[in-house]
Amino acid sequence: MKRTIKLAVVAALALGTTSAFATNGDAMIGVGAKAIGMGGVGIGISHGAESALTNPAMITSVEGTEVSFGGTAFMPNVKTNMGDGDGFHDSAAKFSVIPTVAVAQKGTENFYWGVGMYGVAGMGTDYRNTTSASGVGYSNMNMVTNLQLMQFVVPLAYKTNGFSIGVAPILQYGSLDINYNVATVQNLNPSATGTKGVAQDFGFGYNVGIGYETSGLTVGASYKSKIDMTYKGQIGQAMADFTGTPGSDHLEQPAEIGVGASYKMGGNTFAIDFKQIQWSDAKGYKDFKWDNQNVIMLGYQYAQDNWALRAGYNHANSPIKDQGIAGSLTNVFNLLGFPAIVESHYTVGASYGFSKMTSLDLAYVYSPEKSEKFAYSLGGPASTIETKHSQSAATAQLNFKF
Repeated sequence: MKRTIKLAVVAALALGTTSAFATNGDAMIGVGAKAIGMGGVGIGISHGAESALTNPAMITSVEGTEVSFGGTAFMPNVKTNMGDGDGFHDSAAKFSVIPTVAVAQKGTENFYWGVGMYGVAGMGTDYRNTTSASGVGYSNMNMVTNLQLMQFVVPLAYKTNGFSIGVAPILQYGSLDINYNVATVQNLNPSATGTKGVAQDFGFGYNVGIGYETSGLTVGASYKSKIDMTYKGQIGQAMADFTGTPGSDHLEQPAEIGVGASYKMGGNTFAIDFKQIQWSDAKGYKDFKWDNQNVIMLGYQYAQDNWALRAGYNHANSPIKDQGIAGSLTNVFNLLGFPAIVESHYTVGASYGFSKMTSLDLAYVYSPEKSEKFAYSLGGPASTIETKHSQSAATAQLNFKF
C-alpha cells in the first residue's frame, strides 16, 4: 500500500496544478473521468477510488486496492468587449491541466480508507498583451487573474447491510494572483497602487456522505464544508484601488449539499444528482454578489465485460448577475476577471479494461457559448461590458486494481 501511495503522490506532483476555468461557478462539474463522462454524477453512484471527494461513502465499492490517476486538459474560450470602441479581445488563458490522483483500499471487515489529491477548481483570464486598436480603449485593463485550488483528502468509510457512511478531512492549497493596468483604474481612484505578487494559503474542511444500496438501486447524500482562504494583498487591495475602500482578502470555497440516486438494470445504469453550491454565504464571493447555484446532473452508462460507454448532462444557472452602474466594480471584476457564466454541459465517456488489473477511462465535455452584458462606469459616461465564454475539456485516467 505504501508503494501505491508513493505512486499517487509522484503522479500528482508531475501533473502539477494550473489555473482552470471550471464549470459550476469555479468548481469542476465532477472529479474523475467516470463522473465527468456522466455529467458529474457521483453522490448516488460509486466510481471507486475517485468517489472520495464527491461522496466518501461510495469508496466502499472497491474490492481490494484501487489506484486511479490522470488529468483533464481544459480549453476555455473567453472574450470581452468593454464597449470602448475596440470590440472583443480574446483572453490568452486557453489551456490548463488539472490533475486527479486517488487511492482506495478495503481494510479489515467492513472498513475502507483511501487518499486522494485533486485539482478541484480555479479561474483565470489573461489580457496582459491586449492593446487598443483606437489608442483610446481600455485594453480590457490588461487584466490577469489566476486562481488555483487543489485538495488533499483522506476518506474513511464503513459499510454494513447495504448502508455506508464516510467522512473525508480536506486540506486545501490555493493561490491567487490579480493584476491590472493601474493607470486605467486611476480613472476611478488616483491613489491606486495595484497588487503585488502571488498570494498562497492553506485551508481545512471536510466532506461527509451516506449511501444505501439495494436491488440495483443506490441512493446517497453528501455535505462539503466551507473552506476559508486568505490571499494577502489581492482582493482587498483591488477593492481599495477600485473603490478607495480596502476590502477583505478572504475568499472562501463555498459549502455544497446534495443528494443522488442511480439504478442499474443489466448493463444499463441511470443516475441523477442534485446539489446546491452556496456562493452567497461564502466570503469574497458574497462581496461580488454571486448567487447560489442549483446544479442538476444526469448520467447514463452502458457496460459490458471489459468496456463501458457513458453520456451525461449538467446544468446550473450562472451565479453572476448584473449589479447596475452602482455595482460597476462587481460587474467589471466578474466579467473581466472571473467570468463563470457557462451553464449547460454535454458529456461523453468510455472505459476499456486491458486486464483485470488495468483499465483506461476517457471523458469529453463541451459547454456551448454563453454571453452576458452588464452596465458599468469608470468615472465617465456609462457603458456596457460583455463577455462570451465557451468550454471544452478532455480527461484521461488510468486505473490499477490489486
